[in-house]
Amino acid sequence: MSHYTITNKQARLFILAKQGLIGDYKFEGKQGICDYIKQAGCIQYDPIDVCGKNSELVLQSRVKGFTKQMLYDLLYVDRKLIDYFDKNLSIMLVDDWKYFEPIRTIYKNHTRSRNEIEAIAHEVKAFIKKNGYACSSDLRFDEKVDWYWSKTKLSRAALETLYFRGDLIVHHKKGTIKYYALAEDHLSPQVLTAENPHKNELAYQKWRVLRRISAVGMLWNRPSDAWLNIDNFKAQQRNNVINALKDEGKLLTVNVEGQRYAFYCLATDIALLENIIDNPPIKKRTELIAPLDGMLWDRKLIKELFDFDYKWEIYTPENKRKYGYYVLPILSGDQFVGRAEIVNERRTHNLVVKNIWWQNNVLPDAQLQQNVAQCLQRFAVFNECHQIKGRM
Repeated sequence: MSHYTITNKQARLFILAKQGLIGDYKFEGKQGICDYIKQAGCIQYDPIDVCGKNSELVLQSRVKGFTKQMLYDLLYVDRKLIDYFDKNLSIMLVDDWKYFEPIRTIYKNHTRSRNEIEAIAHEVKAFIKKNGYACSSDLRFDEKVDWYWSKTKLSRAALETLYFRGDLIVHHKKGTIKYYALAEDHLSPQVLTAENPHKNELAYQKWRVLRRISAVGMLWNRPSDAWLNIDNFKAQQRNNVINALKDEGKLLTVNVEGQRYAFYCLATDIALLENIIDNPPIKKRTELIAPLDGMLWDRKLIKELFDFDYKWEIYTPENKRKYGYYVLPILSGDQFVGRAEIVNERRTHNLVVKNIWWQNNVLPDAQLQQNVAQCLQRFAVFNECHQIKGRM
């Protein structure tokens, strides 16, 4: 069967079960991190750390026993994960390196200040070969050159360009500072020489669409931030790709009662979908969700299915914010019940809950408040905080 009709509640439960955000934890430890990222394709990276970086927040809500050190080790010690571009700057499996050759090729052929960078590229790589790694302040190329947002030092432009085109990888980070190393020194020859299996743009786009649908759980054929950075992906091409994937039996069509647009999920998720349709009892969990969580990439979809209107207000002027600077949605069972502004006060090791805003249709009864309190206790452990202060 390639067409299904389900209720709105079943659609929510399917997405949450796929995400590992309801029922018992299906991801655990370092292997669970890799398993989740394999399913999602990537986790969007953002360096801002108010109560954990976005990538860490994504994993703490899904992976039993997750610690920040686990992710760091997988990236910079075990080298099972890697920083690179997918949906913006992301974290992905190192085995996916081969699929992003088209992006590296673009940067090899087109980049800003190319002549200035090419003139020093050999010297930069020689310095890194000798010293093992480098950040921009280690290099003394202080000339200002044209760059993507504003002029920057040539040393930074050179490191980032060599990273974009695959000559360098991120060796490690200290805070927001990236230290780069030669890819050949840390990635295996099998990874570096593997051929991209997609021989044309259509094949590549189909792979990326399946990847994005898997990241969200279900998607519709509408403009969406979930499709960001898939090149040449206007409406007609999106139609062509989705229709081709349906014809190939790789997508299932899911109609949700009361929704105008059809949704699509992976054909490989048919057992999960049919299990949800059978309406089994599902254990509820309460979790704090990252602001750039893959499940939230399509905010209109979340509004339609969950009746939750979420905007990350970090770039909104303070006097125009409805809630706060860094506010996390609160998921309980199959509903978003509210949002919380939380700060890791590192100096005092306190987790400060600045505010909780409940949804208008939510009654924060004793059980819900207990569930949220237990969630915050886990969140405090994740942030290595000793106490929780503020509004509970």
